[in-house]
This record gives sequence, C-alpha cells and structure tokens, in this order.
Amino acid sequence: MRGTAINMNRIVVIIGLLVASVGVFSVPVRAWDDVGHKLTAAIAWQNMTPETRERVIAILRAAPEDSQLATFYMSYGSQTKLEREREFFVMIASWADFIKDKGFPIRYKTYSRSNWHYTDTFWSFEDGKPVIDEQAEKNGLAMDKLDEFGKTIRSDASDQEKAIAIAWLIHIIGDIHQPLHVSAKTTKSYPKGDQGGNLFFLTPKGTPRAEQENLHGFWDSIIDTTVPNKGDLCDTAYLDPIAAKIVAAYPYDKEKKRLEPGDFAKWKAESLDIATTFVYRNIEFFKKPSDDYRQKAFRISEERIALAGYRIADLFNSAFGKSAVKEAGGKSNG
Repeated sequence: MRGTAINMNRIVVIIGLLVASVGVFSVPVRAWDDVGHKLTAAIAWQNMTPETRERVIAILRAAPEDSQLATFYMSYGSQTKLEREREFFVMIASWADFIKDKGFPIRYKTYSRSNWHYTDTFWSFEDGKPVIDEQAEKNGLAMDKLDEFGKTIRSDASDQEKAIAIAWLIHIIGDIHQPLHVSAKTTKSYPKGDQGGNLFFLTPKGTPRAEQENLHGFWDSIIDTTVPNKGDLCDTAYLDPIAAKIVAAYPYDKEKKRLEPGDFAKWKAESLDIATTFVYRNIEFFKKPSDDYRQKAFRISEERIALAGYRIADLFNSAFGKSAVKEAGGKSNG
C-alpha cells in the first residue's frame, strides 16, 4: 500500500507538471520564449560553482508550496543527482511564464506579475536618429524587481523568500537581455509606444489576428525558429548542442570584461542600444524580415543569451559561493 501511495503521488505530480507546461502555450508571452530562457539558465548553471549550485537548489526546493516551484524537481528516475538538479534549475527559468496560467488561480494571483517582465524606455526617431523621451512616465517594473531581489538573496530573508527571488532573477535577467523588453518606440500612430514591438506587425494587412506575427514575437523566438527542434527531442538533447555552440561563439573568457557585475542599468542600456540602432533598421511594417536581418538578429540574440547566463552565474556565485559564506562569518541563511 505504501508503494502504491508513493507511485500515485508521483503520477499526480507528473500530471500537474504536464498541465502547467500546456498552460505556458495557452497564454500570451512577453519574453524570450521557453527555449531562450532555458538556454540562459543552462549557460548560467555551467558557470556556477558546485557550492553555489548546491545552495541555490536547496533554496529553490524550500520554495512556498503554493508557488509549485519545488514540484519541478524530480527525485526519482535513472538520472544522476547532478543531472536532476541541472534539469530543475533550467526548468525554473520559465516558472515566471508558467504562473501566467489562470487555470491555477491561487498560484496566478499570488505570484504572476505581468509588468515585472519588462521596463519600457520611450523613444522615437528624429531625423533618423533615436531620441529618448525623458519626460515619459515609467512603465514596467523589471529594474525595480532586479534591485529588490538582488538585495533579498544577500539578506537574512528566509529561504522561502529567497526561492521566489532566485526564480524571478533568472527570468527577469533573461528578459532584459532581449532588446524589445526595454524599448517602447513611439510614432504618430503609436504615441504611447509600440509595446516593445508587439504592435509592429510583420504579416500583411488584413491577416487574421490569430495568424499575425509581430516584431516582439520574432525576437522572442529567433533561436528556435532558426534552429527548430525537428526531431521532437527532449529539452536536454535539443538545448545542449545549441548552448554549446553559443558558448563556443561567445566564451566566458572573451565576454567577462563586459559582465558589469550587478550593474542592471548597464545591462538594460546595452539592450536599448541594440533596439534603437539595429532592431528597427532595415525592417518594414507588414513585411517579413529579410534573411540578412534574421541572421544578424540570431547572432545578436545568441550573444545576449550568453551574457545573461554568465551574469546570472556571476550574481549567484557572489551571493552563494564560498566567498559569500566567508564574508558572512561562515553562516548560511536558512
């Protein structure tokens, strides 16, 4: 009977995860898509120290029950402990999108916050040059939450609080490395901004709403539309080769001088620069981007994902690694 009860619990957990995963695709997403976020986390994990990994996993498994964060950890199966922990960490990168599913009302009401995924800077072209609107009202809380959660993980907060902070940090850091998550281009047609390219349509006029494509979605999904999962592979088999190619093209040793540890404002500024100098150049309303544009966007996105991963690792290593414990007098919160 005891073995049967345990198996039933496992089945319930698996069904819950499957339903949650389906929910991700049934709600609007304003972010790197699932592939982009998981690649960022995979690269971060690769660059985190063993001590940092151990502490981060322990904290995430202590998350509040109603967040359902800990349910993504599979404590059984043929995988090694390290493989399970890595898979868990990579999955957590998309938690902030999972919780948009209103089919789980308690989780949705408690944790889902749509305006934490972006921070709009309003700007326009004047005589062909980008000009920032310094008087525009603030829109989007991504930067505020990065600052708040960055402090939380270094504080005496409970592991439950830190678990939520870690999950959001992984996701929001990925978000602000997508250029359109920090941009709201204004025009005569859209004086209040184009919602990060969501109102910049790439399909012909008259295209049914369900079939419309926009600039934001193009950038969100640039990795998996360029390198599709044609073999219906599992995440590890599909994502690992892509992550390896990104790391090979943009290795840590080459990028480390650009990390700007903890300087969230500079990370945002990089993305805004890309938005204003490249994203809206050589592209037109109601027309699909050229192959040249797509190739350049793909390379830019690869580097942004690499940087996001390295920066997450750097942030967590500094907060949870050996040096952090030493600075705290050998104590760890929890």
